[in-house]
Order: sequence, then structure tokens, then C-alpha cells
Amino acid sequence: MSPNRLSANRPLPDERPDDLPDEPASTEGRRNSDRNESQTVLRACQILKAFRYLDEELALTEVMERTGLPKTTTFRLLRTLIHGGLIQRAGAGIYRNSFGPIAERPFRIGFASQGDNEFAREVTRGVEAVAAREHIQLITLNNRYSAREALRNADLLIREQVDLVLEFQTYERVASVIASKFLAANTPVIAIEVPHPGATFFGADNYKAGQIGGRALGRWAREHWNGDVQQLVLMELPIAGSLLELRLAGFIDGLRQELPHILQLPLARLNGRGSFEQVLDVMRKYLRRRGSRRTLVGTVNDVCALAALRAFEEAGAAQECAVMGQNALREARAELRRPGTRLIGSVAYFPERYGEELIPLALNILRKKPAPATVFVKHQLLTPRNVDLIYPLDERSTATAETGKRGRADA
Repeated sequence: MSPNRLSANRPLPDERPDDLPDEPASTEGRRNSDRNESQTVLRACQILKAFRYLDEELALTEVMERTGLPKTTTFRLLRTLIHGGLIQRAGAGIYRNSFGPIAERPFRIGFASQGDNEFAREVTRGVEAVAAREHIQLITLNNRYSAREALRNADLLIREQVDLVLEFQTYERVASVIASKFLAANTPVIAIEVPHPGATFFGADNYKAGQIGGRALGRWAREHWNGDVQQLVLMELPIAGSLLELRLAGFIDGLRQELPHILQLPLARLNGRGSFEQVLDVMRKYLRRRGSRRTLVGTVNDVCALAALRAFEEAGAAQECAVMGQNALREARAELRRPGTRLIGSVAYFPERYGEELIPLALNILRKKPAPATVFVKHQLLTPRNVDLIYPLDERSTATAETGKRGRADA
């Protein structure tokens, strides 16, 4: 038995509050109530309903606030329920529900989604499905890949008085401002993919994910080019800040483990921000300037990876490149299935599974149960050899992934 828990048969120390007499039930209330009803039992039910979930702990004053009962009535009923085994005393003036919720109010969780891209849509579908299964009221807003919209949505969720926020926005420069808004409102936050000060972080272990991709690309270059690489291109996403820089730092370190001379080669860092067509234009200009020599391309996401592939193909130099993606989204998986592809692999993050971890994490925080400050998602390298094993339900296609309608790059 826990040292804080007292047996129902063990006398409780005297913790009686100020001796305030109970307010007598009015004669009018007695006339209107059913003669067979016990007012004491009805009030005990009010006490039990004050606890919203199993093992919730409330102070005496909190029980009074939720029930509207007088102090001495609340105290006496709590003491009786302790002896009856439905409530436990967790400490001086603190009571724990050991019976379970009677009329649990559904939690209200705000979800500010990143925007309209495949990664965000997969996360949203998963979060909505699990929230519905857990009977959570989910208030979903779209940050539209905009710092201004993310700030506006933070204010909207505060006005909605949600119990917790799942914040999924890309701009590191506004993360502190958003976090301070929720801190002032005393609203806990789970930050998805981009850390926010004081929030629980849920998302990629960016250094590890980058390292997985770097080592795989380095091994491929050793096996197929005998390590004879002539240049290195890194596709960055500066707007996301230091987290995606870690992804590329991990990529370089992983690559260097397989090809120790790699940093002696010409290195280009290109901005991968924007739509597929915008990134494609950046890569086209680079190839016109530098030419198509044997090139390893490391990227922060699949949009950049697919745009790099297209640029080399347009230049008639597909065999001069080897590309590593990140996120393993549907179009990248289709490209991995294409015979002769130069997409060597893509590191999977499994956004469709995020909801299965995010909602239980949110519930633990709301119920004041132990919760880690950081939760890293699973990463796995997808290649042409294993893509059908990991994603067997994908629609099969041998066509080149056409990307003109792709949304913005995913972080």
C-alpha cells in the first residue's frame, strides 16, 4: 500500500476545517423533492462527480468550488467516501478519486496544424481519429504555413479556453511569442516538430534522422561509385531554424563516417524553401552554374529531394546524382518504386502514427500524470528494397512522381 493511502478502516487524523454549521436544506427544497430521495446521497454523488478522471487529486477547496457545497458538508462527505473506499486521502487536505469518473467532462484540445501539405494532413488525420475515439473535443485550426496565422490562431485558442494545445508551426522566430501567450493563459502546450520554450516537444530526432540518411548515401557511393564523388549539395530550410540545421549536421556526420574525405569536396548550400517548382528553379540555376558532375544531394525533406532529381533528369544527367530524402511521403515512396531511380532512400517519420502518441501524451499532461519533456518519433530508412514491406498498402505505380501540384516543403 502506498504510504499516502490510508485504509478505509484506519482512523483519519483530525483534519476538520473550521467548524462551520451546514446550511440546512430549505423547507421549500424539501417540499419540492421526492420524499424517497436522500439529500445526503445526492450530495455524495455531487462530490464523486467533481472528480473528472480516475486518480485525479483535488484539494478540499477545489471540491467545494466544483460542487457548490458548504465547507463542512464537503468535508464530512469526503470523509465518509474515504471510509467507503471510493475516495482516498492523498495528503493533508488532498483527495484522490479511486472510483473513476461519473460524469467526465470531455477535454477540449486545440490543434493548430502546420498547413496544407501531405505531412501535415497525415498528422491531422491521425490526431482527429484518436481524439474522436477518446471522446475529446478537438478544435482544429490551420496555421497555413504562416507565422502571422500561427500567432492569430494562438489568440483564438486562448479565447476558446482550451485545456491544452497541440502547436504545429514551422517558424522558429515566432515560437517564443506563441509559447509566452499560452504560458500567460496557463495553457500547456505540446510543440510538434519545432520546439517552443516551456512546451513538451514531440517530433523528429533531427540529428539522428539526418545521420541515418547520410550513412546510407555514403554506403551507396562507396558501393556504386567506389567513393568517387565530385561535389556535395545540401538543400536547407532556413525558416525552420536550428532544428533542421541539426538534420543536415547529422547527415554530414553520417556521410563522413562512410566517406572520410567528403568535406574536402566542393559544397553548395541551397535554400529549399517554397513549392516544388520554386525548389526546382533553384536547383536548375545551380546546375547551369556548376555543371552536372557526380553529386551527392542531402535534403531536409522529400520536396527538395524530388526537385533535385527532376533538375538532374532535365539536364540529361540523372546518372550523375544520388539523392537522399527525408519524411518518406507518398510521392517519395512512389519514386523509390520506379526502376532505376536515383533517390537512394528517404528517412520515414510515420506522420500517420503521430495521433496514437500525441493524444495519450496530452491526456497524461492534463491528468497530471508523469509525462516526458521530449518525445522523439520513430525513424526508419526506406529504400527501393524495403518500401513495399513498410508501406504495403500504397497504390503501386511505376510512373515518375509528377509534382507540379505539390504543396510547400515539409519541415
